[in-house]
Amino acid sequence: MPLNRLNHTVMNEDVTPTEDSERRAGLFEHVTELRTRVFRGVIAIAITTVLAFIFHERVFALLLYPAGDMNLIFVEMTEMIGTVLLVSLVTGIVLAIPYLTYEFIMFVSPALTKREKRYFYFTLPWMVVMFAAGVFFSYFMLIPAAVTFLVGFGGDIASPQIKVSNYVSVVARMLLVSGFVFEMPVVITFLARIGIVTGDWLARRRRVIIIGTFILAAILTPPDAVTQLIMALPLIVLYELSIFLARVVGKKRQPA
Repeated sequence: MPLNRLNHTVMNEDVTPTEDSERRAGLFEHVTELRTRVFRGVIAIAITTVLAFIFHERVFALLLYPAGDMNLIFVEMTEMIGTVLLVSLVTGIVLAIPYLTYEFIMFVSPALTKREKRYFYFTLPWMVVMFAAGVFFSYFMLIPAAVTFLVGFGGDIASPQIKVSNYVSVVARMLLVSGFVFEMPVVITFLARIGIVTGDWLARRRRVIIIGTFILAAILTPPDAVTQLIMALPLIVLYELSIFLARVVGKKRQPA
């Protein structure tokens, strides 16, 4: 019997037509469920974006608070409406994160074991807490320092006239980056709990991470040393905290 015919026969014996149809039906159900949950997420973002647009003046008041008495301008006809729409969309996505997280959990929950579900559910609240901590840190410490330095630098040579789109872009980027960066200890602790990383492995890469931290801070923050230092130091502290938590979790995992 030719080899290709033999392989075809073995494949037919391993997978029956009934099993193949069941797999196709299961895949179709997963795709359908994913499409439904994505559609619900898009609807949720649309609703929260409309709400953010209705209250965009209050949102802008919050964004402008770190700027103090700085007067913003816009120099193009469509600049202000474009900035308002962008702020409304970003605010809508942030407001919809709890519902998006719920849809994500409901989609992946059937594929997780009981222990993985327990770790996952325990991690989610801490991710929200650390994201909020990062936003507060950026809002009350990082952004005021950056605004004071950048606007005051060269003020005796020229008067600053900051465009509203530029200010909103810088502030929104710093808020989001700080929020996601502050989730580092939670993510690393989760990875250590399931055995992907260890505290010793992280400690051996401390020098590389410190150098990478300053490079990352230079990329994500405005081009001034003060803001980059304010951003880099918390990153290093968070990495050291991640090493400590990974070691603690690793010691608890070994007996198990």
